[in-house]
Amino acid sequence: MSGFNMDEMMKSFGQMKMPDMSAFAEAQKRNMEALAHANRVALEGAQAIAKRNMEILQQSVADMTEAAQRMASGEASPQAKAAQQAEVMKTAYERAVANMKEIADLIQKSNGEAVGVLNKRFAEAMEEVKLLVKTPG
Repeated sequence: MSGFNMDEMMKSFGQMKMPDMSAFAEAQKRNMEALAHANRVALEGAQAIAKRNMEILQQSVADMTEAAQRMASGEASPQAKAAQQAEVMKTAYERAVANMKEIADLIQKSNGEAVGVLNKRFAEAMEEVKLLVKTPG
């Protein structure tokens, strides 16, 4: 068995390529910029979703008010009022389903864009790491 050889260990360390710290710092800077960009994209998406939710809510209140006014006016028979009420409910249900799908699509698009920013940076970072640790020769 051979013993521990300090000279050989020091020689091995001397031959190792040390990573370029300025390149490492630049890579970290690009990572932080990508993260900030992804956060901005996510925030913009959340704001768009909140705005659309408010528009949907306002439209729903207006629709309900109009439907209530139509139901209260006129001398329609109970059967006619029931049919009218069923039509209002059907329309409200269909609109609610369409609105939920629209909001889900907005969320998916926003999340996809934010994740896309991060995935792109991750792929770039992997290439940078390969270049940083590449040994000469």
